[in-house]
Amino acid sequence: MFMQRSSEQYTFCARVPKGLSTEMVTVYVKRGCRLAVVADAWHLEHDAHYNWEIAFMPDDVNLRRVHVVLDVSGNLTVTVPRRRIRPSESCALPIFL
Repeated sequence: MFMQRSSEQYTFCARVPKGLSTEMVTVYVKRGCRLAVVADAWHLEHDAHYNWEIAFMPDDVNLRRVHVVLDVSGNLTVTVPRRRIRPSESCALPIFL
């Protein structure tokens, strides 16, 4: 699985065997700001089980809005939106004149 990051989101992509259906993919949130992705092609003998765990910094992502796509070519894409920091939440110190 490889990752692309932007200011808006993280995108994770992996190739899985063709014929894997959406019922064979499970994505769930774990304690500690982690996301688990499991793809299990139970009808195949080899290259049938994939398991990833992705850890994020606290408050960096919105794990309630994860989007998962599995296309017919075997491309699994997981998109995780990043939280936007409001100006009042930035770490910058105020400047006094």
